[in-house]
Amino acid sequence: MTILILGLLIFLGVHSVQIFAPDLRERGIARLGAGGWRGVYSLVSALGLLLIIWGYGIARLDPVVLYVPPTGLRHFSLALMLFVFPLLLATYLPGRIKAKVKHPMLASVKIWAFAHLLVNGTLADLLLFGTVLAWAVVDRISVKRRATAPVVTGGSTRNDVIAVVAGLALYVATVLFLHEWLIGVSPVA
Repeated sequence: MTILILGLLIFLGVHSVQIFAPDLRERGIARLGAGGWRGVYSLVSALGLLLIIWGYGIARLDPVVLYVPPTGLRHFSLALMLFVFPLLLATYLPGRIKAKVKHPMLASVKIWAFAHLLVNGTLADLLLFGTVLAWAVVDRISVKRRATAPVVTGGSTRNDVIAVVAGLALYVATVLFLHEWLIGVSPVA
C-alpha cells in the first residue's frame, strides 16, 4: 500500500500546486521557463502515475476487502462510464460541450472515480478512486475561486460530434478489450 500512497501523493501533489501553492508554479515558470516547468511537471506526474500503477497492482495481489458491492451496481457504473471518454475528449475539442461543462476533464475524472468506487470494494480501490474523487472535487472548487479564465464560446459542433463519437468508440473498446488487457479485469464478465 505504501507505493500506491506514495504515487498518489506525488501525482496528486504535483496536480495540486495550482490549488494550494499557485505562487510556486509562477516561481517555477519564472525560473525554468514555461517549457522547463512543463517538463519537470510531466516527469514528476509520470513518476507518480507509475508508482500508482505499480502500487495498485501489488495491492490487488493481497486485497483487503472492505465491502462487497451489489452486482446491480455494475450496470449503473457502466452507464456512468459512457460519459467519461466524451467529456475527456471535449477537454481538447472546443465546442458546446466544453462551454457548457466548463471543465470537462474534472467532470470526467469525478465520474470515472465515482463509477469505480461503486463496483470496487477493497482498501486499494478506496484509496485510489476515493482520493482521486476527493482531489477532483477540491480542484473544481478551487477553479471556481481562482481568477476567471476566458469563457469558452463558439467552438464547433463538429468538435462535439468528434468528442462524442470518438469517446463512445473508446468506451466500447475499453469495455470489450482494453480494460481487461490493461487492468486484467473485464468490466462485463
